[in-house]
Amino acid sequence: MKRYYYLSDDLDDLEAVEQELEEGGITEPQIHVLSQQDGAVERHRLHEVEPVLKQDVVRATELGALIGVVAAGLVLLVSHLSGLTETVGWIPFIFLAIVALGFCTWEGGMFGIQQPHREFRKYQADLAAGRHLFFVDIEPEQEVVLARVAGAHPGLSPAGSGASTPRWVIRLQNKWKAFLHIMP
Repeated sequence: MKRYYYLSDDLDDLEAVEQELEEGGITEPQIHVLSQQDGAVERHRLHEVEPVLKQDVVRATELGALIGVVAAGLVLLVSHLSGLTETVGWIPFIFLAIVALGFCTWEGGMFGIQQPHREFRKYQADLAAGRHLFFVDIEPEQEVVLARVAGAHPGLSPAGSGASTPRWVIRLQNKWKAFLHIMP
């Protein structure tokens, strides 16, 4: 799968684009709109980016956890090499290692919540200017549908491409939506 980015000034046009893409077989979990005008995006019933994914929380938390694992390992290694575990025991140092891991993970998440997602950083000036970032994750056989729909909307300007959400995540979201639709 590949992700295609577009910029637009018109949410009404993006609503029409989303509808045409869905009619062409591209599912809702494949389509997203990122904007600083969240209320307007919601009023147009566009599939907006989840708030946690607008920031770099996930990546920064993972990095913090990795640093925390190193810190916890150092705590255990230093306590063992110093001989303190012979007199005091392992319990306080294991607890300290767990605290170090938790703190580093938490601190990573706090750092990440202050940063825009790394995929969206290059579009910050456009978003601040009131434009909307529209992006679609598509399979190779769906590129024809995307090209046809994007070509029919001159207000949609191409803004690049990149890595998409993993295929299995999109399939899981589609199955979950179908499950919710058939449940009473």
